[in-house]
Amino acid sequence: MGKDNISRFDHCYGCGVCVAVCPVKIISFKENEMGFYSPCIENQEKCINCGLCLKICAFNHEEVSNDSEKDSRAYAAHSNNEIVRQRCSSGGIGFEIGKIMIEQGYKACGVRYNPELRRAEHFIAETLEEFQPSVGSKYIPSFSAEAFSRINKKEKNFVTGTPCQIDSFRRMIRHFKVEDNFVLMDFFCHGVPSLLLWNKYLSEVESRIGQSTFISWRNKTTGWHDSWAMCADADADSLDWHNSYNLNIREKKSLYQSRMTEGDLFYKIFLGNYCLNECCYKDCKYKLCHSAADIRIGDLWGKTYAGENKGTSAVLSFTSKGTEIIEELSSTSCSFEQILPSVATEGQMARPANSPWVKSFIFNSLKSKISLESIADRWCRIYQLSIIPKRAFNKFKRIIRNKS
Repeated sequence: MGKDNISRFDHCYGCGVCVAVCPVKIISFKENEMGFYSPCIENQEKCINCGLCLKICAFNHEEVSNDSEKDSRAYAAHSNNEIVRQRCSSGGIGFEIGKIMIEQGYKACGVRYNPELRRAEHFIAETLEEFQPSVGSKYIPSFSAEAFSRINKKEKNFVTGTPCQIDSFRRMIRHFKVEDNFVLMDFFCHGVPSLLLWNKYLSEVESRIGQSTFISWRNKTTGWHDSWAMCADADADSLDWHNSYNLNIREKKSLYQSRMTEGDLFYKIFLGNYCLNECCYKDCKYKLCHSAADIRIGDLWGKTYAGENKGTSAVLSFTSKGTEIIEELSSTSCSFEQILPSVATEGQMARPANSPWVKSFIFNSLKSKISLESIADRWCRIYQLSIIPKRAFNKFKRIIRNKS
């Protein structure tokens, strides 16, 4: 008879928390053939049927563990430090929250990009200097299992991650009755793209510039609303995370940059939903204000702040912890304006991404030697042409509905 554990899932969120919670340490975290991290039990005989991996697994539950949608408070916010605001993807609030947590004695578990392993990964920082690599968005799956496994639950910790990572993490600390030691933060999530896309994209970029030592998603050198830029730096001397705060946020020498408005292929395929994790299409329950975190952050898109071009963060507070942090930041290093949750979530995804019928062809192409440009020219173009009649019909329905 088989053991009742996470091996029952063909796919899941890939949050990595089950690796950290397993008492006999038999769960590993690996990249699967589709380019997503997933748990693996190689020795089922050692499983003791404790059920912890299933108890804390967000994918294994229909509800969000700490969903406080009705109690959320919303804010428009930005760092008062103009350099921080420029360096971060939106208003710099994520960095400022991490900064104040570290100053209060918390260890901060954030995400950095590791150029040697060519991946985003969670890491634990004890000082502001160590926390600096967390600045900016990383639009690829993060390898979380190692850092999550190293977190000391008896200490004070600030943990950031995708909504599904944070949901599982909340379940874990609730099980061990240590929630008071933690502050959790997630963000508005579009979905997680396959590492097959990232590895092909990076290989094509590095064929032009050499091995990259620094990657910057959402560079704001052309302004916040046109910040869909990708910067890669092959100058090893320019990458020094450990010198000082000012060195980390200085302007990097960009050897490769392509704005989305010019057709950047990574964003075109990612934001077109062509290669997301299967659960991002079917099983995401974390849109808008649905969250297990204390605080959610993201870009404040929409009409209200359309004229702002330095970057403004949407901030949602779901708990008293979150509200206390916001009140402290508003009296020190950041500017907050309370707004309606509907304004904070304007422009964010209200439901899971639609699954394009060409995605299986795109996944197969990403595994081949076909270039990203050829993939986009063929499959993305075919898909866009195929949905023109549907878009036209929906537009016609809206016109008729508005007239009536």
